[in-house]
Amino acid sequence: MNTIINYLNILIIGVTLLGIAIGSFPIFRMNRATIALVGATALMITNQISLEDASKMVDINTIILLFSMMILNFNLRLAGFFNIIANHIISIAKTPKQLLAFIIFSSGILSSLFLNDTIVIMFTPIIIEVIIKLKRNPLPYLVALATSANVGSVATIVGNPQNMIIGIFSGISFVKFSLRLFPIAILGLILIWIVIFFIYKEEFQSKEIRLQEELNPKIFKPLLIKSSVVLFLMLFAFLLGAPIALSALAAASLLLITRRIKPERVFLEIDWSLLVLFSGLFIVTDIINKIFILSNFQGNFQAVMIEPIIDLSLISLILSNLISNVPAVLVLGSMIKHLENSEILWFTLAMSSTFAGNLTLLGSVANLIVAESAKKHGITLSFNEYLKTGIPITFLTFLLGILWLRIF
Repeated sequence: MNTIINYLNILIIGVTLLGIAIGSFPIFRMNRATIALVGATALMITNQISLEDASKMVDINTIILLFSMMILNFNLRLAGFFNIIANHIISIAKTPKQLLAFIIFSSGILSSLFLNDTIVIMFTPIIIEVIIKLKRNPLPYLVALATSANVGSVATIVGNPQNMIIGIFSGISFVKFSLRLFPIAILGLILIWIVIFFIYKEEFQSKEIRLQEELNPKIFKPLLIKSSVVLFLMLFAFLLGAPIALSALAAASLLLITRRIKPERVFLEIDWSLLVLFSGLFIVTDIINKIFILSNFQGNFQAVMIEPIIDLSLISLILSNLISNVPAVLVLGSMIKHLENSEILWFTLAMSSTFAGNLTLLGSVANLIVAESAKKHGITLSFNEYLKTGIPITFLTFLLGILWLRIF
């Protein structure tokens, strides 16, 4: 009987991870969230896990942090915060090389604070509109936007979903996390500029660009002031070492005290599918850990690695591109959190799982958002076109990250 259940567990886990990697089971109209939820439920049934025990597997701090950042990002977006920054950056660029640099560094730095997916959602339509008016080749700028959003997001715990998981699991402070990984992010952004400049040399030969029309973003001033103040207070709480999830929830709660925005509108903007996906994945990866990993490695994951930073980086790179970086972090993180002196491994996992997203067009949600948004404007960012820059950017940033973590 146990053998049958083990084979059934393997089948359920395999199908679940395959579905998450593909992104959907079209014949059943299932997306990643429903696949993770159904897989988690099936594993609970086969392993006779109660709902109460399953609820303990879901890391509530990570869910709260992600939920709170969604509320903050929505308010900033509605206030016109991101449009102001994007338009200002574009308006001061005088040459194609400057425009590329401004896009890369603004996207990267903002992604470290507001989630990389949020930044590309807001920036892509603005950049496409400007590039079309300037009659430039949009591809290098779109690739720059996607790759820099990924690389920049490594700098902080709130930069991307996988960093949020690592921050909560590891207990590393916001400041310590940023001090270790922010330099890698900045150097990575410089590498992106160099790679794109050399691959698309012809685009950057001209010396001057001029935007004939002024961009006038819509601004909701009262909300802009309120959201900016709340953002500052949240970041200040992070710097003081306050609990990250609670600080973010407090910020979100302040923004929900309002006479201007109906609660229904705020909650319609919440990506509930992502929260369901995370909850399901927490259960699936916890069961994988208990059934297969701990029983085989007995928590001694570090012993099988000759060069921990290099080995974990390569494992993370492969796994992130097979099943996506969030599931990869949950699987690997469930092993790392049982180890002693694991801080360097957490930093390595954050770096590698984030930079892995730049390898292919399918490597991260940010890449897909840029490609789909471009498609709506008649611009095709193909899989092969992306690889021209994705491969060298991933190789160079990985090498940079490994060297930085080994030396410092």
